[in-house]
Amino acid sequence: MNPFSYARPSSVEEAIGQFRPDSRYIAGGTNLLDLMKENVTRPSQLIDITQLPLADIEETPEGGLRIGALVSNADLAWHPLVEARYPLLSQAILAGASPQLRNMATTGGNLLQRTRCYYFYDATTPCNKREPGTGCSARDGLNRIHAILGHSDACIAVHPSDMCVAMAALEAVVHVQGQRGERRIPMADFHRLPGHAPEQDNTLVDGELITAVELPPQDFSAHSSYLKLRDRASYAFALVSVAAALEMDGDSIRGARIAMGGVAHKPWRKKEAEAALVGKTADEAAFSAAADILLEGASAFEHNAFKIELGHRAIVRALTDAAKGAAQ
Repeated sequence: MNPFSYARPSSVEEAIGQFRPDSRYIAGGTNLLDLMKENVTRPSQLIDITQLPLADIEETPEGGLRIGALVSNADLAWHPLVEARYPLLSQAILAGASPQLRNMATTGGNLLQRTRCYYFYDATTPCNKREPGTGCSARDGLNRIHAILGHSDACIAVHPSDMCVAMAALEAVVHVQGQRGERRIPMADFHRLPGHAPEQDNTLVDGELITAVELPPQDFSAHSSYLKLRDRASYAFALVSVAAALEMDGDSIRGARIAMGGVAHKPWRKKEAEAALVGKTADEAAFSAAADILLEGASAFEHNAFKIELGHRAIVRALTDAAKGAAQ
């Protein structure tokens, strides 16, 4: 691990003012410290933001929730308002990591966690995400866990978060603050597909700090389900995950949200798939048709072709469970 300096600001403005191009904000450190130990990330300065007033969960005037960036994953998953109004988010968070990690990991840090690609973490191998222009070792290597959607010649890694998949389905909005002021970023626009610049995981600019995530009033609390399929029952990243939420009128679907994890460089969502469900009877035929749309254009590599069929089955199952009100 390379030497670095350490700062502990007492305000958001002070934290932003101390940021340099090679600085990193740190809170729980559950991903950043791993990256530093493996020499994947070599910041010259860590800015400890744990003393900033960003650890509250409060209702918004519109009836949604504002979640501070420093709220731990554990506190968020078990918060009474989240459990009652946004069970999809609670389910997704509890499907990830371990209790110890959830106690440390923060909402803002979860949004910013980087891919778990084997080659990204192995500093001895070429990786465009780690060192732009060096190549993608995963394309011709062991790519069982890698992307089937939205990938490029430069990168086939997937985003690892469970929380972000649920937030994508719920259409959360990320609040950030930087030297140019404050802005609000819809979840759909926060993470990037790799394109020719896979080293850029998100749309933040240098020095911007996540301050909160806002959930809209529409909660889908009666009909939602988070399904995570993985190699073992716990402490494993998703091969495929699905966040499904429905508005029901009897057996008829009035509205739908579907987001997938483990299949792309960002949580994967297509509004066309959701629109195809509106007005339909909640049955396997409708769910299968929506899955076809959501997975349109999927392409696999040597070891991950199984993900396409697995993804289709997972979408149908998650939607079926959501329609029944039978959360995982």
